[in-house]
Amino acid sequence: MLASMPLEAANIGEWNQMRHIVPRSYLCFRATEAPVIDGALHDKAWANAPFSDPFVDIIGRGHTRPRHRTQVKMMWDDEYLYIGAQLEEPHVWGTITQRDAVIFQDNDFEIFIDPNGDNHEYYELEINALNTLWDLFLNKPYKDGGRAQNEWDLVGVKTAVQVQGSLNNPKDRDGGWTVEMALPWKSLGEHAHRPSPPLEGDQWRMNFSRVQWKTTVKKGAYVKVPGRREDNWVWSAQGVVDMHRPEMWGSVQFTSLPPGKAKLLPDPTAYGRKYLYQAYYAQRAFQAHYNRFARNIDELQLVNEFNARHLVWPLTLTPTDDGYRVLAEVRIPGGSERWYIRQDGKLWRE
Repeated sequence: MLASMPLEAANIGEWNQMRHIVPRSYLCFRATEAPVIDGALHDKAWANAPFSDPFVDIIGRGHTRPRHRTQVKMMWDDEYLYIGAQLEEPHVWGTITQRDAVIFQDNDFEIFIDPNGDNHEYYELEINALNTLWDLFLNKPYKDGGRAQNEWDLVGVKTAVQVQGSLNNPKDRDGGWTVEMALPWKSLGEHAHRPSPPLEGDQWRMNFSRVQWKTTVKKGAYVKVPGRREDNWVWSAQGVVDMHRPEMWGSVQFTSLPPGKAKLLPDPTAYGRKYLYQAYYAQRAFQAHYNRFARNIDELQLVNEFNARHLVWPLTLTPTDDGYRVLAEVRIPGGSERWYIRQDGKLWRE
């Protein structure tokens, strides 16, 4: 017979690093006119699109503040989701020119989009200062057995980059580089499982990342510092060095109301979702310890760290042929919703 699992064992590691993070939110306004996709963010079309909060270290609280400032701004219309990024950088460089190469081997800017927030079927785009794009689709995160589909293309995407200074020239000091993208709703709708373009008030799970390498100069060219890992700076902290945790991404809310009339809406399922994530990560720890999943919720000995008034009743865990599923009945205004999570991190509502 297996020994009882210590209470703290179900809640250590990854979840302890992630559980206190509150994902960021952004209110995305409808564009009054379409911007010219030239890499510049100073045209009139961007005037009403606010910049996001500055990026932070991917781990979040208590970690080193990024050396250079990074911010994004967004807007949308019936055809496109527009994304602009401003990356301060005293030494702008890039080497990769082949589309769908591993762009993060250069300094880059990255976009992650999970339209319906189920942790599966999401998009990733990476771009460097040479305007070289890597766009890919993942059926689920790598940690859950996901596979990157590099052959997938975001059909109709428009991208542009401008450098505030000179590219690949160590002899001067640059201001940085800006990125401008237009992502077509028609292509984003391919795996969205919800309206694309979105409806008023719809929220999509998104995050943004910047990979930054330490460099030195050899023979008049930038080279990476040997043995030095890259820095990862993000819009919404992940808690771990892994962008492929969609459950930690921020929320982008779309509105056609003008600035001053629209407001960010709270996620009424946030507490229930956190309960489910706690159960999911506890199951990962349990399975690693015992080489099997817990057969009921009591085996996980979850710490009751969230306000239970948001649940109609305690979590229930049901074994399945391929793993398990956990149910959270979440209170919402006027009733409740049933949310589930399973062994591969898939989150859904019934």
